[in-house]
Amino acid sequence: MTSEDHRAPPVRPDQAPPARIAPTDDDIDDSRYVSGLPGILGVVDMAIARIEAVLLATGVLLMAANTIANVVGRYLLGESIFFSEELNQALIILITFAGISYAARHGRHIRMSAFFDAAPFRMRKLLMVVIAAVTALMMFLLCWYSIQYLLAQISRGRLLPALQIPQWWIIVWVPLGFFLTGLQYGLTAIKNVIDPEVWLSTSVLEGYDDRHEEEV
Repeated sequence: MTSEDHRAPPVRPDQAPPARIAPTDDDIDDSRYVSGLPGILGVVDMAIARIEAVLLATGVLLMAANTIANVVGRYLLGESIFFSEELNQALIILITFAGISYAARHGRHIRMSAFFDAAPFRMRKLLMVVIAAVTALMMFLLCWYSIQYLLAQISRGRLLPALQIPQWWIIVWVPLGFFLTGLQYGLTAIKNVIDPEVWLSTSVLEGYDDRHEEEV
């Protein structure tokens, strides 16, 4: 027998194990974002991604334009834009609470993971489902409280001094941000239930590869 007789038979493409995709710096490129969830869940995930992209892009661009215009007016024309500070405060709120959902979708939130990292695969899998589900419930609870606060501000009828618009207009993004973040963590919990791998979010896979070693 020749050495070629002892070679392993070639693996057919349909029999090859699925490739693991670990989180990289490229996972924040929304132009290539594709939801890993099936059916209507994927549609919801993609809709959240589009809303986040529009809110964040609009907020950052408006803040940059407002700041530049204020600087130009101050140093070239000798007069600042009187509502610039209030507008930037409103945009900061928008960017912050749209950003928490964005960070959740890309698995970018700070995680206290000392015990999680040391746990075996099955325990990490269970922990990720529980963590994502509990976090989703907490986000929805905060959304409820922020809606109550928003309604209280609406009833008071206060106006911003410079912009002369209702004060609640700039905090309406708070419950929206909590709601979108709750949806994102809920989808992450579902993703971990229906998929055999451990997912930090619906699009970011955990960077460990010890599952097959445990199953041997």
